[in-house]
Amino acid sequence: MRAPRLLAPVLLLLTACASLTSGSGPRTSPDAHLQHILDRGELRVGVTADQPPLNMRDRNGDVVGFEIDIVQALAHAMGLELRLVVQPFADLLPGLERGETDLVISGLTMTPERNARVAFAGPYYISGMSVLSRAKEIVDVEDPVALDVGGRRYAALAGTTSEKFVRDILSKATLLSAPDYEVAVQMVIDGRADALLADSLVCSLATWRHPDAGLRAMATPFTVEPLGIAIPPDAPLLLNLVDNYVDTLEYTGLLASFKAKWLADGSWMKQLPR
Repeated sequence: MRAPRLLAPVLLLLTACASLTSGSGPRTSPDAHLQHILDRGELRVGVTADQPPLNMRDRNGDVVGFEIDIVQALAHAMGLELRLVVQPFADLLPGLERGETDLVISGLTMTPERNARVAFAGPYYISGMSVLSRAKEIVDVEDPVALDVGGRRYAALAGTTSEKFVRDILSKATLLSAPDYEVAVQMVIDGRADALLADSLVCSLATWRHPDAGLRAMATPFTVEPLGIAIPPDAPLLLNLVDNYVDTLEYTGLLASFKAKWLADGSWMKQLPR
């Protein structure tokens, strides 16, 4: 696939970086991950394909979104084919650790617990935990501890920082772990959950997609969560390349253009299945 013209200056810079690792001389690399990727000719990236607008399936079944534009540009810059490996969120990091993927980009917050398992490049976006509910008194709270009410049922995506937050901080409430965000949002709509704790983008999207469901999203997220690209911990050259790449995207303004395309409003929703 030919790279868009807009990417050309960025691709020249990143291709130059990648070429430094692919020379014909003796290899004294402290790791072989990057060279194996270049030899394979394919960049394998783990995603859930159910986290719009970060990554999602369109009406044709293709995976698209803000994060997909980022890794597509990276694959072009490295002269590689991009292969998206779709996995449940809870399986993304185990899949990376097993060598099933080279990178993971899927709304992953760069937490100390995760960073003890994998390395992170980025952040490419600063997000935050928010609340989606049909109850005004829930979304209007200013202190998240006020959500810790006995009898409340809070949905959260399995394996996320939101699930950990409910388990650790909102101990009086009941945690309802969901396999994906579509199920979690529907739990709130059906009244099976009093609220969903999730990324602010997920909550905003739910109000856009279900305008007649009476859903409300918290106006200001109550956490600051940097999203990063997960990389195997023993791949310093790959980490260096991807980290420099993210910096280059930001410096050139291309990252801002991706954000404007996917995060400014819900105009992209016409691409989603009906």
